[in-house]
Amino acid sequence: MVSTPTHTRIRPFNTKDTYPEQNLDNDLCQAVVANGIVYLRGQIGQDLETRESVGIGDVEAQAEQATGVRTIGTHAVTTGDQAVAAGNMLADAYVVQAMIDAYQASSAATFEERLLAGFLGGLAAGGEEGPVRSAGLAVVEGVAWRVTDLRVDDADDPAAELNRLLTLWLPLKRDYLTRALDPGAAPSYGVPGDL
Repeated sequence: MVSTPTHTRIRPFNTKDTYPEQNLDNDLCQAVVANGIVYLRGQIGQDLETRESVGIGDVEAQAEQATGVRTIGTHAVTTGDQAVAAGNMLADAYVVQAMIDAYQASSAATFEERLLAGFLGGLAAGGEEGPVRSAGLAVVEGVAWRVTDLRVDDADDPAAELNRLLTLWLPLKRDYLTRALDPGAAPSYGVPGDL
């Protein structure tokens, strides 16, 4: 017996209503919740009440829209050169600027390391209102999925643990990407079940 997957569509819409000038008729939605995972539709900011696009071509307007009226605690958003930082439940609104500053000051070789530098800059500026117990780092690069997807939950020092995981991951990253795209070209790791 095959079971039908269950999911919940959030903010459904049809393109014939949203983009009437394009003569389309597709049922879409802003997000889907399936098996406990939320999948978001990538796009520019959109007003959830009117469905109007926000800040087309204006990164600052899009970042401002991301905070929303329902954001809790001290929240802030700021932009830098090719970067946006946003947060809620912050110890201070300056935390997001510290993230941008640390990210842009980093001379690290990889994007992941520069993101981590931004995160550490935010922590040094006060981080969250309460203790920080978790951290994550995700990067989509060159393919349609997260090439780097690291997560730390409930740790005394999640920044140190995230740094440790990143240090382990980066030397393996290209090989795992090769394995996903062309398994026959990937190096062998000498483990049971390895190609």
